[in-house]
Amino acid sequence: MSNSNRDKDGNPLIQRYTKNERSNHWITAICFILLAVSGLAMFHPATSWMAVFLGGGQWTRILHPFIGLVMFVSFAVLVLRFWHHNHIDAADKQWMQQMDDVLNNREDKLPKIGMYNAGQKILFFVLIACMIGLLLSGIVIWRAYFAFYFPIPVIRAAALLHAFCATVLIMSIIVHIYAALWVKGSIGAMVRGTVTYGWARKHHPRWFEEVIRKSRH
Repeated sequence: MSNSNRDKDGNPLIQRYTKNERSNHWITAICFILLAVSGLAMFHPATSWMAVFLGGGQWTRILHPFIGLVMFVSFAVLVLRFWHHNHIDAADKQWMQQMDDVLNNREDKLPKIGMYNAGQKILFFVLIACMIGLLLSGIVIWRAYFAFYFPIPVIRAAALLHAFCATVLIMSIIVHIYAALWVKGSIGAMVRGTVTYGWARKHHPRWFEEVIRKSRH
């Protein structure tokens, strides 16, 4: 953190994400978008037109699994980076019990939140489960390299699991984007890497106190 960093209004800024963390996040996000459109293109005739984004049906079938591997590796790095910030603690349990205060933005009544709140932590573990499910089922249905090792019933079950995990993942990311738009400044944090002292103190007070305490040592 650098106290000399200030926004256009002169408010001091605090670093929330490093350049490497932001790059890691956006690589994962871009892969997700490409996989969502290509997956939908192969899922149903009504959405087959989306194959145009990856160069047509043949390229979509070829590229989809390889992009999936890139996303899984990129996401795995994110997990390693942020795992220690996503442990569920007593404050998170209390936060979930006060959902009415959460939805009505009564943050002054909520327990002090660390770098992530309970909702973000739950999303974190849902994404991990979906990613593992997509990887394992994707390998089974990857016809060019692995599908011939498995019997037809297993391939069909894997295809259903793949579709289920993809649906949950897409819905979870929609919630993630909505929450980022709802809490003004969240998207800016992942673009610029910084937030104001006021934002940090309001939305993640325990994390703010920890960063300030470290900066004084």
